[in-house]
Amino acid sequence: MKITFKLFATLTDYLPAQSRTSNIVELEVPRDASISEIIAPFGLPPKLVHLVLVNGRYVEPAERLTHTLSEGDVLAIWPPIAGG
Repeated sequence: MKITFKLFATLTDYLPAQSRTSNIVELEVPRDASISEIIAPFGLPPKLVHLVLVNGRYVEPAERLTHTLSEGDVLAIWPPIAGG
């Protein structure tokens, strides 16, 4: 099935070079793939996977090992952000 995968801020460096300016990758993933399984090939350091949204809804860290997506879903991830 196809999903849209988005990485933000410093995480865009983990996307293929041609996708870094748009921060979006269209992925073909198995129907039973969890969020953790989907992001594993991108090599994201776990400490940088802070805010995870599926279709704009927050997914708790404990759910990321079992939460699966549906056709057309959008998976978006942000690193921790600090500022003042």
